[in-house]
Amino acid sequence: MKKIYLFAAVAMTVMQMQAQNYPATQDTYIGAALATEDLNGSARYVGMGGAMDALGAEISTMGSNPAGIGLFRRSQVSGTFSVNIQENGMSFQDGSKTHVSFDQAGFVYSMRTGKSGYLNLGFNYHKNRNFNHVLYAASTLNGSAQNRQTVFKDMNGLFNNSGLAYSQLDDLYMGNMVLDDEGVLHDYAGESYDFTRANTGYIGEFDFNISGNIKNRLYLGLTIGVHNVHYKNYSEYYEILNSTEISDVLITDNHKITGYGYNIKAGVIVRPIEESPFRIGVSVATPTFYRLTTENYTTIGSNVDREAAKEDFRFNTPWKFGLSLGHTIGNNLALGAVYEYADYGACDMRTIDGRYYDYWSDTYYDNSSSDNVMKRHIEKTLKGVSTLKLGAEFKPDKNIALRLGYNYVSPMYQEDGVRDQTLMSPGVYYASTTHYVNWKDTHRITAGVGYSFDKFRLDLAYQYSMRKGNFYPFMADYSASYIDDETQQTVTLYNHCNPVEVKDNRHQIQCSLTYTF
Repeated sequence: MKKIYLFAAVAMTVMQMQAQNYPATQDTYIGAALATEDLNGSARYVGMGGAMDALGAEISTMGSNPAGIGLFRRSQVSGTFSVNIQENGMSFQDGSKTHVSFDQAGFVYSMRTGKSGYLNLGFNYHKNRNFNHVLYAASTLNGSAQNRQTVFKDMNGLFNNSGLAYSQLDDLYMGNMVLDDEGVLHDYAGESYDFTRANTGYIGEFDFNISGNIKNRLYLGLTIGVHNVHYKNYSEYYEILNSTEISDVLITDNHKITGYGYNIKAGVIVRPIEESPFRIGVSVATPTFYRLTTENYTTIGSNVDREAAKEDFRFNTPWKFGLSLGHTIGNNLALGAVYEYADYGACDMRTIDGRYYDYWSDTYYDNSSSDNVMKRHIEKTLKGVSTLKLGAEFKPDKNIALRLGYNYVSPMYQEDGVRDQTLMSPGVYYASTTHYVNWKDTHRITAGVGYSFDKFRLDLAYQYSMRKGNFYPFMADYSASYIDDETQQTVTLYNHCNPVEVKDNRHQIQCSLTYTF
């Protein structure tokens, strides 16, 4: 990517936020990235498209319908690795087109409790979310520019109130570019932009399960999940400006989010007809309650990095509900279907207001409250998501299994969703970038094969995931007005950018080894 660093006429400074002034949160689009889940787990689970919630006896159902573990009759240990390839990807900073991933490891210990009853205990780790992705977008601007957003916010009086709409990026522009020594604002028209971002990291989920069955007709399960967040991205936003004073500008941003969360999942599977293997499953998962730390450093016009902000915040994902069906025909064919629903408009960004001490447990706890401004924006920007999973497994021989699966995930974002940088919210105050993507629906096609020998089973799976989205370098439409000194007429200025279509298409090849005893 072309890199031209400014400026001969303007000195470079790095904005150091007084982070203690306001409690921190992040915004809608960061929350959406943290709440989204991938199709991942064992190779058998992925090969069948994840449609195994009612079929059960598969270790990865511990994180979707915990009752599926209740169908185990023997103990089991398994582990999974994968190779992930971004289609038409590129290498940028720490991001790369291809990377190897450790996706799953777990065990189930099965104990007989009676003539037909079992009590099973299980643990499973799986990579809930893989953030590795390099995003590139470029387009013309036709006079609009990122710096004009800062100027318009000031013209509209947003910096005169609580200051919560005054972002880290605004401070960089005001201190280096748009505000001169005499206090006069200058907005610079843009000709084109070039944007590259490398996301890396993951969310790892550690599940602890207890499950069992009653007379091989009713299966019950409970899972406690602990999530470990490692999210990083580095981005470069480069604009060519239509100005004789400043020809171009480069904004670099390093952003990291770390922390942990927990949730509880419960499930039930029932065989309504005693003579039939047909099964119906129902599951529910509480929100994942995250406690996270965000930190970033952002520069304008130089590659010198300094810490800009580091603060803690909380984030709650929505409740998730699942309905599943499973049926087997003899010993040769298994069919599964799963429907899941989660309302992502109910995501909750929360500020940490303080701490209190519990004398009984000798422990400090955080007090938190909803960022109500950002909460209303989430409700307006995100929506309920339906996920459909279909899968089949065919055994032409008792030791060989062939699998196919398909997933459809409806869009999370409203088509007219905007990363609104005018909100009086800590989520804007801590913003160091302005770009966003409104991703559309997701399609996943999977296939797999398994081979059993002695007490072992070797499984391979392939997954192809496809989704498109609309990229915006800053708010799609923003305006400001002023009164002309000569004509005394109101003049309205506009800052508009058109979307650029981007893709996130990925190949994943998995290998699992399972030992049953």
